[in-house]
Amino acid sequence: MRVARPWTTAGIVAGGVTLALIAPSSAAPASVPTHKPLPLERLFDNRAVSDDTRPGDADFDGAGASLSAQDLRAAGWIPGRDIALDAARLTWPRSAGAQPDNVIADGQAVRLRGRGEALTFLVASSSPNGPGAGATGVGTVRYRDGSSHPYTLSAPDWRAGPAATKAVGLPHLNTPAGQRQETARLYAVTVPLERDHEVASVVLPRDPGPATDLHVFAASLRQPAYGWTGSWAASTAGYTKVGPWTDQTLRLVVHTSAGGPAARVRLENTFAAAPVEIGHATVALQASGAAAQGSPVPLTFGGRPGTSIPAGAQVFSDPVDFPVPADANLLVSIHLPDPVAAVPVHSQASQRSYLSAAGSGDRTAEPGAGSYTGTLTTWPFLTGVDVRGGPGSVVALGDSITDGTKSTTDANRRWPDVLARRLRGQSEVPAYGVLNAGISANRVVADRYPGEGVSTDTGGVSTQHRLERDVLAQTGARTVVVFQGINDLRWGSSAEELIAGLRSVATRMRERGLRVVGATIAPCEGESLCTADADARRSAVNAFIRDNGGVFDAVLDFDAVVRDPEHPARILPAYDSGDHLHPGDAGLRAMADSIDLRKLTG
Repeated sequence: MRVARPWTTAGIVAGGVTLALIAPSSAAPASVPTHKPLPLERLFDNRAVSDDTRPGDADFDGAGASLSAQDLRAAGWIPGRDIALDAARLTWPRSAGAQPDNVIADGQAVRLRGRGEALTFLVASSSPNGPGAGATGVGTVRYRDGSSHPYTLSAPDWRAGPAATKAVGLPHLNTPAGQRQETARLYAVTVPLERDHEVASVVLPRDPGPATDLHVFAASLRQPAYGWTGSWAASTAGYTKVGPWTDQTLRLVVHTSAGGPAARVRLENTFAAAPVEIGHATVALQASGAAAQGSPVPLTFGGRPGTSIPAGAQVFSDPVDFPVPADANLLVSIHLPDPVAAVPVHSQASQRSYLSAAGSGDRTAEPGAGSYTGTLTTWPFLTGVDVRGGPGSVVALGDSITDGTKSTTDANRRWPDVLARRLRGQSEVPAYGVLNAGISANRVVADRYPGEGVSTDTGGVSTQHRLERDVLAQTGARTVVVFQGINDLRWGSSAEELIAGLRSVATRMRERGLRVVGATIAPCEGESLCTADADARRSAVNAFIRDNGGVFDAVLDFDAVVRDPEHPARILPAYDSGDHLHPGDAGLRAMADSIDLRKLTG
């Protein structure tokens, strides 16, 4: 702990739960709280951000280093601005760059009231001895009914933490000796809450010790998306070079699962280093190609026709009265007024979308296809379409087989698409929306894309690193189907490593109240990396999935559905797309048709 404070913290144990109490250092006994919880900004006691012209004015790490105010502004992180991260709205401190802008956690009581599904902190750890291993501590959530529950908060190091889970990355450090070219990062870390309880206050973890500090910049309750169902989603898989696109309009084609009387869309600037300007956006039903049925409906953002999305952040459009049919193609058009040289992207869309010519301007309102002279096979920026009402959604978490690789382009024959049609055609279980969180080449335990910088690799960060964004923060998520692991095995992961990763993923999702359904891994003999050893490890993982001891709430045996009964290490030829790894349309349909829909609801 580096900052002297006029108070101390003490703990007592009540009913097996540790309660942190705030008391003056020279006053009454610690068992009698004399300080009420305060807004977080009134607890700020450290300055992490300095102006580049006065780099010695702040001391984030106890050794004089700090974040650059200019770098933060260049990333769109402007003092006082709301930054939306994983469906939580956090306010970047108004005092950043001028006064204390964070609190070093040491048992302070924060006034934070309301209901939520999770508690999100904007954090980082620091050490005066240089890059460190991060900091972890246990805090307490106090509820209005008098109950209290502990939570664990882990803050990666601002200089050595992983790029894959960062909220924002900055290119410099400021020091008293001047600016240094070195990456600095901040993180949004989320912990679960008791959903049926109203939060009264939050006690921060105690100081982890003299070698490490845990800094908190912002905190908020993530509200459930009451009254909304996720109808379509795509996971950001990388950050790739484009164009540059200059004053152009994207017209992206997406396929709905659930329908509703109103809609909103989600745009994300994941992995980016700079903000992106959205001039205008519209939504319409597709007639054919880039042509709309009727006039596209304008979307607004906080009442404005456009918006700026900070680096690493997301934005939801305002709800719009636009009836969305189930099982329909929508056109979401996005005007990019400024030059864009790289974009966050879902790379394997199995769907053609459209792009206007360079310098053609805002074409979002045009119903015709004439301006859209280029085509795309990716989904840049757009990650979600929600509809009003409905029972919630199932998330299909997977790799290229879930993503639809080798399925027929523009035909919506991915197995999640078939599942969505089955759900709509019955009345035994809720007609959930189905959200596709598949990423081609993705793995459970290792990153393909590192999480930072422009890259040609669009295999995404690992499932463990993308879980918050792609599953836990999805609109209306009720159940998740985990169908993943073949890429880990093909690239050398042991069965034990993959099983541990699947256990971790399932545990985190169940902590958030999701029903977790595991699916066995399909065979792939004949593909170059699907060796006999890889198949032996696959069999071991599948044995765990089938008899998982309660790790999963239910199991789907996709392996048994698509394998050749005469040769179980390979896909049945009638289901093989031809590459021996990906089922074709018939195999994907067989997988979806095999699902006992009751397993999705318990």
